Order: sequence, then C-alpha cells, then structure tokens
Amino acid sequence: MNKTIMTNDEWAVGFMEQLDTMLDGIENMNEKSRASFGNERFLTDKEVSAWLKVSRRTLQDYRNNGMVSYCQLGGKILYKESDIERLVMGGYRNAYRTET
Repeated sequence: MNKTIMTNDEWAVGFMEQLDTMLDGIENMNEKSRASFGNERFLTDKEVSAWLKVSRRTLQDYRNNGMVSYCQLGGKILYKESDIERLVMGGYRNAYRTET
C-alpha cells in the first residue's frame, strides 16, 4: 500500500502547489492579524530589528537612551508600529541639491 511519490507524478505536484498556496494564505493572515490594541499594531523586538536591520542589542540601546518608546509585559518587549515609523522618519533629511 505504500506508494513513493515522484516529482513527475501529476497528482503529487498539484497537491504540493495547493499546500504552497495554503501556506502563503496562512502567512498572509498571520501578518495582517498582528497583536493590536486600540487600532494600534504592536511589534516584537525581533520584528523591529529585522525591519530596521539592526541587532536586538541595538534596540536595547535605543530603549536605554530613550530613543524609542516601548511596552514591557513581563519579559516581552513590544513597540508601537507608529513609534517605530516616527523614529525612522525622525532621521529623514530632505535633499538640498536637486537636478534641473
């Protein structure tokens, strides 16, 4: 009764494609349903460090230096998405030279 699935087996290929589609949908739903409170999304330090491309230790320095607001629940650190966007935009500088 055991059957080896070959990559050229049409049924197996279709099944794997459906699994990939379902996984993409689940990941998309997970991304859209991040923890929120009062219409505000909260991000973990892992998510923020990946977004900013800095280490989690650098985020700790930002917290210690008062550069970013955060919420600590037990050992879990959460950041408001809007606070992180504000931090990024705070470093934004307009170009002073423009090509004509």
